Amino acid sequence: MCTQFYVRGVRDIHPTPPSNSLLRRAKCSQFTPRLRHALSSLRYPDDLPVQARKMTLKQLINYTQPVYVWRDDPNSRQNTIKEIIERATSKEDWPQVLIFPEGTCTNRSCLITFKPGGFYPGVPVQPVTIRYPNAKDTVTWTWEGPGALKLLWLTLTQVHSSCEIEFLPVYYPSEEERRDPKLYARNVRDVMAKALGVPVLDYTYDDCRLIARAKQIGIPCAVSCREICELRAHLGLDRSHLEVHLAGQGLGGRARWLAREEFARRLGVPLDLHAQRLFDLFVQRSTGMVYFPDYLLCAAFLSLLHAPLTQLLSIAFKLYDPAGSGRIKSSTFEEIAGKCLGLCAEDAAHAFAQADEDEKGYITYDEFIAFAQKKNEFSFIFVSDTSHKPKLKNQ
Repeated sequence: MCTQFYVRGVRDIHPTPPSNSLLRRAKCSQFTPRLRHALSSLRYPDDLPVQARKMTLKQLINYTQPVYVWRDDPNSRQNTIKEIIERATSKEDWPQVLIFPEGTCTNRSCLITFKPGGFYPGVPVQPVTIRYPNAKDTVTWTWEGPGALKLLWLTLTQVHSSCEIEFLPVYYPSEEERRDPKLYARNVRDVMAKALGVPVLDYTYDDCRLIARAKQIGIPCAVSCREICELRAHLGLDRSHLEVHLAGQGLGGRARWLAREEFARRLGVPLDLHAQRLFDLFVQRSTGMVYFPDYLLCAAFLSLLHAPLTQLLSIAFKLYDPAGSGRIKSSTFEEIAGKCLGLCAEDAAHAFAQADEDEKGYITYDEFIAFAQKKNEFSFIFVSDTSHKPKLKNQ
């Protein structure tokens, strides 16, 4: 079997860019830019110091004269900026430095916020855009969808795959942009989006990770987590920690389904546009009311992002306990596990049966934690690393 991956066309609007400009590239699809770069003579900074230590790759990587980014070195950021400036302003014949700002690697439907790190040097940049005009898209990898190996296999099964690279005119920053890297990054992004014919979205990579994490573990209203963060900030709820306090106490015999006015009153905020929008995100269209435990669980998740899931689970045991006794039945545990552990009903029922060793028909939070500590598939609830993925039986 053989396949072809070739550059169908290169549009170079500025054929002789100044040597002191940097290259910003979009839209990448994760693994293919590395392959293309191996065939080019451009130098680009990347965080590959670990690989550079491996003798089999060291010479190949160093041949590209990269600017290494050492994540464990607190001075690496400033050293990287300094090195880029030195190369960009050097009188020596340095090639352009190729940079992939965080935010350029999307699913090619839009451009999200570029992180400003690559724009701190304040030197001119030459944006580069990439298109893949193939009948079947086998080069775009996202968090949801086929994995990289499957995409590579699908690409290899094509008779040929092509891409188009366009070098845009060099962008010279204004004094205001030199002083404000975020403004500089935003304006360059707008130029590239216009050339690609795609919209821009003011989401950051961290926002996408937050939403992906929330969806992964089943948090209510997960896709709106970023907007919920903004609304809570406008209302001052992110600073007051009122929601975590309310959730930690449990609801006891208090109403769980709330109308708009009661929702605002419970949170101690005025019923303004921000509060109304927050209500609308969680409202059940059939009843016109909000299930308050779901809102409080989402707010607690956003407040405890860097804490182990055991803390969120402790709150959930209190929130969804209708009697307030601390004894959770199987149906309630399935709801809890589905909304903050990412378990399906079958996995949750199986876990409940194992945790309920005495077959009492209920479990407590402490009993579940004691059970989970013995099971590798639940190790993810004890770590603080939010990128850790739950190991589910049905995956």
